[in-house]
Amino acid sequence: MKKLLIAMPVALCIGLVSCSDKGGGGMSDAAKKNLDAMHGVQKCFETKDFSKIGDYIAADAVDHTSMSGKDVKGLDSIKAEMTRMAGMSEGDKTEIIKELADDEYVMSFCRYTGTSKTDEGGMKAGAKFDMMAVEIVKFKDGKAIEHRSMADMAEMMKMMASANAKPMDQPMTDTAKKMDAMKK
Repeated sequence: MKKLLIAMPVALCIGLVSCSDKGGGGMSDAAKKNLDAMHGVQKCFETKDFSKIGDYIAADAVDHTSMSGKDVKGLDSIKAEMTRMAGMSEGDKTEIIKELADDEYVMSFCRYTGTSKTDEGGMKAGAKFDMMAVEIVKFKDGKAIEHRSMADMAEMMKMMASANAKPMDQPMTDTAKKMDAMKK
């Protein structure tokens, strides 16, 4: 009987240890690598240091969400676009609200805040921004190969309107014109 009393707790401990989840929620190594790459890109934006961006983005990647509305192809072009975009703001912060990752995709629901440094994208220099977006990134071998982003257009229009004292009296930027056309 004493042996049974000792064996049962030992067996229970062994069972609990063997069932414990040391694998990060059952996430595969590839999914973890993709998530780490996604976080690396986000950190590059916050620090405005893109020197290691090639660690996270493939040489032949495509960004479908450029400010021009056209695909940006290739690491060098994407890095230049990111550098340009990062130069438009300061105090950038990314708050990850929820993210999902697997061996092929990372989807990240984020809140972005900061201050506009330039009069671009419908915002005035000095205007604060606070926006939500879903970033969808496809990965291969741990590097981003495609990027799409979806933001709440109504939220963006409110930010742009609050940044402009009299939005109807000012000439519209190309981005604002596209956004205005989408509302119709």
